[in-house]
Amino acid sequence: MPHTKLFIPGPVEVSAATMAAMTQPMIGHRSKDFQNLYGRIMPMLQQLFVTSQPVFISTSSAWGVMEGSIRNLVAKKVLNCCCGAFSDKWYDVSLACGKQAEALRVPWGQPITPEAVDAALSKGGFDAITVVHSETSTGVLNPLREIAEVVRKYPDVLLITDTVSSFSTVPIPFDELGLDVMLLGVQKALALPPGMALFAASNRAFERAATMQDRGYYFDFIEFRKNAENLMTPSTPVIPLIYALESKLNEIFAEGLDARFERHARLNRLVHDWVDRHGFGYLPPDGFRSKALTCVHNTREIDTAAFVSALKKDFNFAIDGGYGKIKGTTFRISNMGDETDATMAELISALDATAAKLGF
Repeated sequence: MPHTKLFIPGPVEVSAATMAAMTQPMIGHRSKDFQNLYGRIMPMLQQLFVTSQPVFISTSSAWGVMEGSIRNLVAKKVLNCCCGAFSDKWYDVSLACGKQAEALRVPWGQPITPEAVDAALSKGGFDAITVVHSETSTGVLNPLREIAEVVRKYPDVLLITDTVSSFSTVPIPFDELGLDVMLLGVQKALALPPGMALFAASNRAFERAATMQDRGYYFDFIEFRKNAENLMTPSTPVIPLIYALESKLNEIFAEGLDARFERHARLNRLVHDWVDRHGFGYLPPDGFRSKALTCVHNTREIDTAAFVSALKKDFNFAIDGGYGKIKGTTFRISNMGDETDATMAELISALDATAAKLGF
């Protein structure tokens, strides 16, 4: 079978070096060898999160930690900021966990504003808020720093942040922003296979979690912290992915964080240049667009399914034809992970050729 290269918003393309890292010999997950492995990656994770807090490894998708955050931290009521498919789903998860929840909704493609957050929280009764930093379904990059400043006006409200498609593409300094939970899955900008999540939590979050009687076990923040003190995980970790994570972290710091952020911004601009040249629009407004992917507004009303299909058939490149209720009216192109100027140039050339073939 020919290999189809992924330019979808996740999972993204996984390099041969990363795949090779996963083939290292198996070790016991309660052994000194595992403690040494976790001990090697912990300082790098802390540097990437920009935190002095431990960074935890969860053998789950990011949704596991998203649900775990609700169970650990919501005692009264949570404000779920909804601006796309994944942030909308967090509201559904809150209700499914039996929590009191209120949705702060904006149209898909629009950002959550700090003013809207302030207005909602000022009504009182909330002790947590969820924000998706980069809403992968719509390509919106929400103004996290400004939202965090507003949330700090409400001392009892803990800020839970999904950075699934923004982590390592833009700076997100956990301690400086005053976040209470920051979580992600590894299959997007970290360019690892799916199956593992990372997160950090504040001291305030641990204090709240310790008072919760129904926080469960698998995603119990107190158990994560207790185990991490001994460089262990509460349950069996996915060791091959942790080897891959170590390899990826070494690559990231060899490149340099500033260079990594600039690379993602530069490659994102290459996609934007293609969008502009072909007369399409953008779903998110200027100033609120992800650096990891581009959600193209199909203003030319092309047959997106035919476009995606032809690109795959002729070039073995995969892009996404839109998510959920905006499928067809949008399409998405990823530039995150290990992509370079050269690989994006290949994609742009293929996009041009496919557009010419289909007559737009």
